[in-house]
Amino acid sequence: MAKILIVDDSETQLFSLKQIVEDAGHQAVTATNGEEGVEEATKEMPDLILMDVVMPGLNGFQATRKISKNEATANIPVIFVTTKDQETDRIWGMRQGAAAYITKPVDKKELLDAINRSL
Repeated sequence: MAKILIVDDSETQLFSLKQIVEDAGHQAVTATNGEEGVEEATKEMPDLILMDVVMPGLNGFQATRKISKNEATANIPVIFVTTKDQETDRIWGMRQGAAAYITKPVDKKELLDAINRSL
């Protein structure tokens, strides 16, 4: 069982992703924006982070850069889970150090495969 931090500003998406993660036997911790995601990553030290990109304030790309530049959290894999489906977004996400890039609506099997590969 892994501890997975889910960062998304949509309550519906948080609920849906949390269900997938918990149904797979993992523990889910949530954050509702990028700033909170960075704080929770430092506090909770999750095994993996599912990160939305489009959020008010600190977006997912910015939050991921902060997490990867912090020595304590730098080795936590991040999977982007986002509506941004352009190839340039995917390339930019992977350049931020993402372990995977999944577009919404989320395919449960694709997400679980990415989680399993990243843990």
